[in-house]
Amino acid sequence: MRHRVGTAKLKRDVGARNSLLKNLVTSVIDKERVVTTVPKAKAIKPIVEQMITLAKRDTLHARRQAAAFLETPASVKKLFDTLGSRFGQRNGGYTRIVRLGFRKGDGAEQAMIELIGSELVKRAEERAKRREERLKAQNAEEPPAES
Repeated sequence: MRHRVGTAKLKRDVGARNSLLKNLVTSVIDKERVVTTVPKAKAIKPIVEQMITLAKRDTLHARRQAAAFLETPASVKKLFDTLGSRFGQRNGGYTRIVRLGFRKGDGAEQAMIELIGSELVKRAEERAKRREERLKAQNAEEPPAES
């Protein structure tokens, strides 16, 4: 009888598994979307959710706890500055796992784990970039006004 069944071992020893999880969680926070295998995505989902819950608290102790787990200071900064405020009113459910099919080389099932709302942020960035390009094109077409 297995009481309180632990997380997936992912066919790795403790050090390799912890390193893999830390790197994947850091990547999800940095890029807001990562493609990996389904078992890895399911393994990192609770950790990402826990990191965002820490960011919502935004205390020095929470920052130090996140910095102890995440790999880069830039990811800690992004977690507390942007993601903590983005998910401030949301009570959990910060991530989504989307299955993408099977990998061609070894047949492993692929999944994309992403933060909820990241597609809106990406779309807004793309719209702003296109708007800037249109304005530059309009300014280049207009002849300078003579005085």
